[in-house]
Formats: sequence, structure tokens, C-alpha cells
Amino acid sequence: MNTLQDKWIVAVDLGGTTTKLAFLNTEGEILHKWEIPTDNSDEGRNITGNISKAINEKLASLGKTKNKLIGVGMGAPGPVDYETGVILNVVNLGWKENYPLKERLEAATNLPAAIENDANCAALGEMWKGAGDGAKDLVCVTLGTGVGGGVITGGNIVQGAYGAAGEIGHITAIPKGGAPCNCGKKGCLETVASATGIVRLATEELSKSDKKGELAEIQAANGKITAKDVFDAARNGDQIAINVLDVISFHLGLALANIGNTLNPQKIVLGGGVSKAGEFLLNSVKQQFNQFAFSPVKDSTELALATLGNDAGVIGAAWLIKNKLNI
Repeated sequence: MNTLQDKWIVAVDLGGTTTKLAFLNTEGEILHKWEIPTDNSDEGRNITGNISKAINEKLASLGKTKNKLIGVGMGAPGPVDYETGVILNVVNLGWKENYPLKERLEAATNLPAAIENDANCAALGEMWKGAGDGAKDLVCVTLGTGVGGGVITGGNIVQGAYGAAGEIGHITAIPKGGAPCNCGKKGCLETVASATGIVRLATEELSKSDKKGELAEIQAANGKITAKDVFDAARNGDQIAINVLDVISFHLGLALANIGNTLNPQKIVLGGGVSKAGEFLLNSVKQQFNQFAFSPVKDSTELALATLGNDAGVIGAAWLIKNKLNI
């Protein structure tokens, strides 16, 4: 164990445009982190090779050799068969369905690898070093461009039969007349609680209204609005922005209450860019959660904001190796 404590874990958070990499110690502390562009050309053929090259170059710059490393954990954007490390389908990386990612990564790096869905990695990161604060039963909901989710029970990610458990963003929030989602369905939670969905809702509200206000002024000045603009304007009392916040909070609070009623986790953690709205959003969602949650769930499941920011994914990816090797 003493020798392992001196070793490093490689963690990779694979995105469609950028790949984040980090070296962590076995206690989950980030020692070095950097990023490279994701080359998804040629059916993603270069991705694992580029990761291996980036690892070797970073080691060389630090005066370290590869025997410093004990494994590489990766979060990837899509459903993953955890046992085999096969990524089942991805939209934006160029790979064909059922791509043998673990096998390719191990071949490229000559290191033991573990692969998990990126939202699941963020959940594991928050459990290990973030808002989870030791909780072994928690749900992490990532509110970003889309809505991701990770469900942890007893310290382990719930995989499901096809690796697609925890797809919280694709809970149907609006059964009839909802907006189309990239997944092919309509009315998914992602269409109302993501940054993209928030902007869509606010833009629709502004188009229906001739009212003046802060949000209308921002749109007139910039030609567009952002999710942050919506929250800032709502804080300042803009009625259109408050109406949009009410819609978001209703659907998100209802979905989280149903998740709580099903799982009764110790914590439901909200992360991602939208969660930067902070307590203002959290308090609004809590009101709806409390309305719809079963009383014992309301009293025992805590809603909290994520604390790790963009580092959650790499910390969770490192945890995959820690867990795999029983360190």
C-alpha cells in the first residue's frame, strides 16, 4: 500500500470538442490537469492515440516515467457497458455503435482502464470529494447544455440493463406538446431544465409579450439571451424571467421528487453550468420538491449544490481506477 500511495491515476473527461486530462494521487487530489482538442475525424480513430500521446508528453515534461501510473479512468459521453468498457452509442465522437473503448484505451496507453458515462463520473466525483460528503446513496443531476444524471446506491453507480440508467434528462417532463429533444423524443426534462431549454423558454415568453423589462432589454441590446441572463433578471424582479424560473423549477422539482420517492437518496446534488445560479435556483426547486415528495423523503433527502465544478468528471474517473484496483 505504501508504494501505491506514491502512484498516480490518470483521469480523462472526454468531450465532443475538448478532452480534459489530469494526474491524481490515490486520495483524489488533482496534481496536474490540462486539456487537448478532441479529434473526432476519421470515425474517432485518433482519440485514444492522442490521449496516450498527451499522457506521455506530460510525464516527460514533469520528469516522470510511466511506472508512476497505475491506471486510466475515463468518463465518456454516452451509455457505457461498464463490464466490457464498450461505449454503446455516441452522437458527436465519430465512433460507430458498440465501440470497444476500454480495449482501445488499454492498447494505446498500456495501462489498466475503466470507462464510465461522463455524468456518472461527475456523480462519483461529487460522492468521493464533493457535495456528497461521504453519502453512499446520492443522485447527481448535471444541468448544462443538456441534462445528465448519475445514480449511486451503496457507493456504486446504478448501470441498468443497457448502461443507460440515470438518464434523468430524458424523463418526460411535458407529456403533451413538449419541445423536441435531441434524443428523438418530445417533452424531455432536458428541453426545460438545460441551459438550451431555459433560453428557448425565455425567448418564447419574450416573443409573446410586449412587456418591457430587464430581460427584454438584454435581448434587444445583444440580439440574444443566456440562461445566466434569465436568472440575473429574475433576481432583479423581472416578471418574464420569474415566470420562466417558475416553469423550470416546477418541472425540475417534480422530476427530482419522483426520483426521491423512488430511491430516497441521502442527497440529490445539482451541478453543471446552470447550477451556478446557486441558492436562488436551489431554493426555488426545493419549494417544488417539497410539494411533490413523499413526506419521509422530504424529511430525509437533502438537495444540495455540487462543489467540484468542472473537476467532478476527472475526480470521478480517477475513482473508477481506485475502485477497480481496490486501493
